[in-house]
Amino acid sequence: QVQLVESGGGLVRAGGSLRLSCAASGRLFSNYFMSWFRQTPGKEHEFVAAIGWGSGSTTYADSVLGRFAISRDNIKKTLYLQMNSLKPEDTALYYCALRRTPRQSTIWADYDYWGQGTQVTVSS
Repeated sequence: QVQLVESGGGLVRAGGSLRLSCAASGRLFSNYFMSWFRQTPGKEHEFVAAIGWGSGSTTYADSVLGRFAISRDNIKKTLYLQMNSLKPEDTALYYCALRRTPRQSTIWADYDYWGQGTQVTVSS
């Protein structure tokens, strides 16, 4: 069993930065994938970024490419999302998610564990 707890959200002005963290409990295997998703009211969960837990390979949504960076600390079992040059359209509830296969997915329902989310609000 894996539990995920996000932190680091908050209110920031456009152009600012935030760093989200996702602390994982339980055993994590090198073939897992972890991702960040975000959701705004009335919309589906949107893929943001993914990382292979063992490989460290990364993938980003076009909307955040060049501004966000996903990383992980295997020893601390923590996933990060560094968000720079934030825009008002980045405002959302951000979730981390874990998939227990080596195959990456950008689909929320393909994941096996999800956190409760942390709110990011970007003011203009």
